[in-house]
Amino acid sequence: MNTTQNVIEVCLGSSCFSRGNTRNLEIIKEYIKENELSVEVVLKGHLCNNKCNRGPVIRIDENIYEGVTNSSIIKILESHFLK
Repeated sequence: MNTTQNVIEVCLGSSCFSRGNTRNLEIIKEYIKENELSVEVVLKGHLCNNKCNRGPVIRIDENIYEGVTNSSIIKILESHFLK
């Protein structure tokens, strides 16, 4: 059993939230549920990492993704969680 947890942080600052992280957050929640990752993944929101002009911003562990769209989020999640 994998005891290490991955951390997904979704920027919920007004710029990222209005630019698409509202829907990205829902897609991430659905992905975690569908792939039974709730034990392996900690999902957090945070308020800004000073990259507002490059948002929506999502961080998975040490990897920061900028300009995340509703279509690119699945590819990003798959690159981390499909082995």
